[in-house]
Amino acid sequence: MALSYKTRKRLSILILVLGLPGYIVVAVSLMNWLYPDPMNKPSILVELGIYVGLGLLWALPLKRVFLGIGQADPDAQDNTAPTRGSDDRDP
Repeated sequence: MALSYKTRKRLSILILVLGLPGYIVVAVSLMNWLYPDPMNKPSILVELGIYVGLGLLWALPLKRVFLGIGQADPDAQDNTAPTRGSDDRDP
């Protein structure tokens, strides 16, 4: 089932405002659960690699939602409307 542009835009905003901060809390909690003792933590490069991997992992299943969100609405009736400040008059 294909989502409309408007639905994908609203869903992407919801994901970025609520879902991503929630995912960050889960990722940090997961790291604290795996390494509860500060003296037993992995090296900074391993920890950075884990955070980078988790940072990229959230986007893979949601890639289809974010495709084309920055583009003009393909479902709009008139995509050829002049931009603000432009005019079609000859000089």
